[in-house]
Amino acid sequence: MPAERMNPAEVRAGASLAGVFGLRMLGLFFILPVFAVHAPSIRGGDDLTLVGIALGAYGLAQGILQIPFGMASDRWGRKPVLYAGLAIFAAGSFLGAAADDIWIAIAARTLQGAGAISSVAMALAADLTREQHRTKVMAMIGSTIAFMFALSLVGAPLLYRVIGMDGLFALTGALCLGAIALVRFQVPDPPALARAKPPRGALREGALSPELLRLNGGIFILHIVLYAMFVVVPPMLVQAGLELPQHWKLYLPVVLASFALMVPAILYAERRPKPVLLAAVALLAGAEAALAALDVGIAGLAAMMLAFFVAFNVLEAILPSLVSRLAPAQGRGMAIGVYNTTQTLGVFFGGLLGGWVATHYGTTAVFGVCAALVVLWLLFALGMRPVRAVN
Repeated sequence: MPAERMNPAEVRAGASLAGVFGLRMLGLFFILPVFAVHAPSIRGGDDLTLVGIALGAYGLAQGILQIPFGMASDRWGRKPVLYAGLAIFAAGSFLGAAADDIWIAIAARTLQGAGAISSVAMALAADLTREQHRTKVMAMIGSTIAFMFALSLVGAPLLYRVIGMDGLFALTGALCLGAIALVRFQVPDPPALARAKPPRGALREGALSPELLRLNGGIFILHIVLYAMFVVVPPMLVQAGLELPQHWKLYLPVVLASFALMVPAILYAERRPKPVLLAAVALLAGAEAALAALDVGIAGLAAMMLAFFVAFNVLEAILPSLVSRLAPAQGRGMAIGVYNTTQTLGVFFGGLLGGWVATHYGTTAVFGVCAALVVLWLLFALGMRPVRAVN
C-alpha cells in the first residue's frame, strides 16, 4: 500500500482507540454541563469552590498517576494497564451514583481519575501507526472526543431530567465497562517495542526536553481554561434565560460547526504544525478576551464559544501528535504520561481556579484570567522550533 495512505491496520487502530476514548470521555462529559447547576441540591454544593474541585478532582488523581501508568505500560504492556485503569474508572463512576453530598462527589471524581489510562491509550495509538499518519489518528481520537463532548452537551441536560445525577454516574460506569470490551475485542495488540524497558534517562528526556515542555505547558493551560469556563458558562446560560434542558440549542450547532472549521487546519498541520498551533492559541486568547471585555448575550456567547471550540479541537488533535513525534520510541508511554499529567492537572486547577475566581471576583474575572493564561502560552509557544514535515 502506498506510504501516504493509512493501511487497514492503522485505520482499525485509530477507530477502535477513538471508540475507547469516546466511551470513557462521554461519561466524563455527561457530568460537566450539568453538575454546576445540580450541585446546590446536594449537601455542601452551594460552595462554588467545592463545586470547582468536584469538577476537576479527577484531574488531580490523573495528574499523579499518568506517569506511573505510562511507565507501567512501557514495561508490562499497554493492554493489561488499560484494563486495570478502566476498571478503576468504572468503580469511581458507581461510587458517584451513590453521592449525596459534595465530598462524596469529590471522592468519586478522584477515584475516576485514578484510572489514568489516557497516556497508555495514546502511546498505543502511536505504537500502532506510522509517524506520517499519527496526526490523522490523533485527529480521529480528538474528533471523537469532541463529538462526545457535543453529544453530552445535547444529551446530559435531557438525561439529567430523566435519570438524575446518580443515573448519569451509573451510565458513565456502564460506558466504561463497554470500553473494556472494546479494548479486548477490537483494539489490535501492540508491537514488541511497546513492551520494552524504557532506556536510562527516558524520564528526564520526557519531562525536561525544552520542546516537550512547551507542549506540556500548553495542554496544561488549555485544560485550565476549559474547566474554569464550565464552572461559569452553564449558570450564565440559565441566567440569560436558556434553561438547562435547552442548552443543547447553543452547544450543538457551535460544536458541529467547529468540526467543519477545524478540518483544513488539521490537514495543514501535518506539514506545518507550528503556524497552525500559534494561530489556534491566538484564536483562543481572542475568544477569552472578548468574553472578559464584552457584555455579550446568548448570540455573542455562541460566537465566542464557536471560536473557542475551533481552537480547542485543533489543539487537542495536534498537541499529542507532536508529543508522540518528539518523544523517544521506547519511552513514548512515559513521555505521553508526562503530557497527560500536565493535561489532567490542568483539569484540576481549572476547576479550582474557576470556582475560586468566580466566588471572589465574579464571572467576568474568570474569562480575564483565562485570557491572560492563553496569552502567556502564546508567548512561550513563539519560541517553538519548526517540526520537520512527514511524508
